[in-house]
Amino acid sequence: MTPGARRAAGFGVAGLVFAADQLVKALMIGPFALPERQVIELIPAFDLRWAQNYGVSFSLFTAGSDGSRWALVALTAAIALGVMVWMLREKALAEIAALGMVLGGALGNILDRARLGYVVDYADLHFGEFRPFQIFNLADAAISIGVVIVLARSFLSREKHRDETGSQTA
Repeated sequence: MTPGARRAAGFGVAGLVFAADQLVKALMIGPFALPERQVIELIPAFDLRWAQNYGVSFSLFTAGSDGSRWALVALTAAIALGVMVWMLREKALAEIAALGMVLGGALGNILDRARLGYVVDYADLHFGEFRPFQIFNLADAAISIGVVIVLARSFLSREKHRDETGSQTA
């Protein structure tokens, strides 16, 4: 696969994640009327639950003013730009696709924060009262899965390189 085709694949993944994220959020706000209903019970361990996240991951760095909101937009946009540059420099298709997931998810959440002032969250995985995660959205899931793929491949390639050479190199 040519470098241009790999880049196109990465941007394609980012575009798909972004579009799917925005579509699902539009469904939550519109036809599902989640802001008014607050909770839609789907199965015993998973509900759709309305949440407005004014911060970043785990509601850290909550934006309490317009200035802090736009500072978070700028910070997350800078991080997304860094991910995009990394994706453009990457050669392995799996890493490019994983970085595309991270980029698409980041752009979806950035658009929410810029447009609405908060990120729309709705996915509530729980086991009784135990919640292993905060309420999240498709963008958050894509970011998390993309990061796990990049980390796993990094560790696996390091182990493979160590096995091939008999010693670890930096």
